[in-house]
Amino acid sequence: MSSVGIGQRPTTRRARVVKSLWIGIWLVYLSAPVSDLLHGGHSTGVRVLGWLGLVVFVAWYAILVFRTSRGETTLLVVGSLAVLTAQSTLLALTLGREWLVLFVYVSTASGAALTARMARWAIVAVSALMTAVALAVPDGRSYLAGLLIPALLGGAAMMGVRQLVRTTIELREARATVAQLAANEERLRLARDLHDLLGHSLSLITLKSELAGRMLPAHPEKAALQVADIEKVSRQALVDVREAVSGYRRPRLAGELAGAKVALTAAGITADLPTTATETDIAEEAESALAWALREAVTNVVRHSGARRCTVEVLSRQTLEGPVLELSVEDDGMGDGSPGTPGNGLTGLAERLEKTGGSLETARTRQGFRLVARVPANPSPTTPTDVGSGP
Repeated sequence: MSSVGIGQRPTTRRARVVKSLWIGIWLVYLSAPVSDLLHGGHSTGVRVLGWLGLVVFVAWYAILVFRTSRGETTLLVVGSLAVLTAQSTLLALTLGREWLVLFVYVSTASGAALTARMARWAIVAVSALMTAVALAVPDGRSYLAGLLIPALLGGAAMMGVRQLVRTTIELREARATVAQLAANEERLRLARDLHDLLGHSLSLITLKSELAGRMLPAHPEKAALQVADIEKVSRQALVDVREAVSGYRRPRLAGELAGAKVALTAAGITADLPTTATETDIAEEAESALAWALREAVTNVVRHSGARRCTVEVLSRQTLEGPVLELSVEDDGMGDGSPGTPGNGLTGLAERLEKTGGSLETARTRQGFRLVARVPANPSPTTPTDVGSGP
């Protein structure tokens, strides 16, 4: 329902087309008034006026529902519903019971266009008016049972759908706000960590530099020792900064799954992804390599595949070499028709996985393209990584 845009005004061409089709589908229930005009035995003048009234009603109803926004109800909306109600009453009283179905559309429009508080009263009022008109027209009582429940349920359903769409939009806005706050908090945390890492080291470098400067004229040997200490402190500070930054930059599988969902959805690709990453215990470097694999695969799907659907699975498997964590990304795109030679991204990805003891497989399938990345599930003891020496 949310893709139809009920409860909000469409802003894109695709949304306008989809909402127009959705509104048009439900106009099929106007077959009773149309049949009455064609076969009801009315005079030519009555048929002309009936067609005119029906066309005006449908146009007014479609414009009202199509341009409904999630803002507060305006006097124009209330006035439009009043006009539709008056049209329905006049046409039903003058042309007969077949025209009672127009009240169902008025009830539905009330649920779609009014606020929840106003819509509840409007739906009941329209249903009550329809009941009174049905009792006033010949044989209207037989139509009342088949129209009263649709009028009540149709209006209530539109109220629920509109509220659902509004809640979904507010939830998206809240998520965006939370993401922005999280990014701000992450920047503050990085700033605090860098301050803690560099504050002491830079202060020590400054003091030793001043001391070496005072010793240099009379005691060059002692000054040289201070300079050597400055070099050691600066190298250690560089190591600390690299470790801190690499920790912040290391991608996590759970974060990449969330990012993949956003990227695929934004590209108009149906995303079938697990809601959370597996709880399997793996080394940080292995998880990072798997996260890079997911990012590279999703990037290729978005940019090159032309796919309409992408499926991502994260599974724990037992192999002859031991337990592994397997990531598979499969799409139904045909690509650009070029041979399936690996690019620089996939080549680098395979090298990254091999360093962690994992592997990468890519292959064309009958439906599209499939990438499978595997890493060992159990972390193995490793020696500390040499982050490098020298500036």
